[in-house]
Formats: sequence, structure tokens, C-alpha cells
Amino acid sequence: MAPTSFYQRKYKKYSKELKEKAVLEYINGEGSLLSICQKYGIRAKSKLQNWIKKYNDHEELKASETGGVTIMTKGRKTTFDERVEIVQYCISHDCNYAETAERFKVSYQQARNYTVKYKADGIEALKDRRGRTKSKEEMTELDRLRAENRILRAEKERAEMEAAFLKKLDAIERGWD
Repeated sequence: MAPTSFYQRKYKKYSKELKEKAVLEYINGEGSLLSICQKYGIRAKSKLQNWIKKYNDHEELKASETGGVTIMTKGRKTTFDERVEIVQYCISHDCNYAETAERFKVSYQQARNYTVKYKADGIEALKDRRGRTKSKEEMTELDRLRAENRILRAEKERAEMEAAFLKKLDAIERGWD
């Protein structure tokens, strides 16, 4: 007897811009749920309804995570400097772990873990402390401060982008644009 094959549906990835366009068109009365879904290739009206609800609840509409694409399930070894760079990039890109993993060729889980560790315990948490005791090649105070400075700059950049987005959203809602 042949094994049963299950129907597999590929998940579609939607950009943040597409979501915002579709939601705003619906809110502005430029079409029905169905017509907007057809126009933008959205697979289900319920998806658009969820985006509208998020928008009305003032939640951020983000790009779909991986869109069904396998990012990289097996991680790779990284250096301390790479981990700092990964966290910096991830934070400055709104904690988009999928994009970060793809860019740095690490697993999604690595990108997420490094970012979560940094947020919880700071730059020291990014050091690899596994295995036998290592020689005293510890970071100098200057190296630690440089790495921390890079991450703080990324956090500041993200906050500025978020503030600009909220300002623009407020202007749109008030009809000033």
C-alpha cells in the first residue's frame, strides 16, 4: 500500500508595505475585502481582516516571518564579534530574526538567542563560555565598550525609525498628508 501524501500548502509572504496598502485601501472605502484580496493576491479575507484589526488596535504590521522558506536549520559557529554584529543588525531591523539569520548565515534560533541574551544580560552574555576553561584572552574594557556602543547606536536608530513611523501614521490618521 502506498504511503498517504498530505496536501501541503505553501505559505505566502506578505511585505509590510503590501499589508499597509491593503488595509488603508479598505479603510478608505476603495474596495471590498474580496476585491482588495484579489488585487494584492491575499489568499484569504480573514488575513486582511486580521491586519485591519491590528492596524485599528495600533499594532505594527510586520512583514511575514519566513514565508514558509527554511532559513537554515543547522547553526554555525560564530565569534564574539560576529555575535555582536548579529545583535546590532537584528535590533536595528526591528528584531527581524528571519532576515538576520538569512543575512549572517546562522539559524533563526541563534539570531533570536543572541538578541534575547543581550537584552537580558548585556554584552557579556554574548561570550561563549562553553567547554573547557579558556586562556585569559578576555576582552579589554575598550573592546567591550566599543561593542556595547555599536548595539546602543542600533537601538537608537530603531527608536528613531519607530518615532518617524508613528509620526507619519498620526499625520495619515488626521488627514494631514
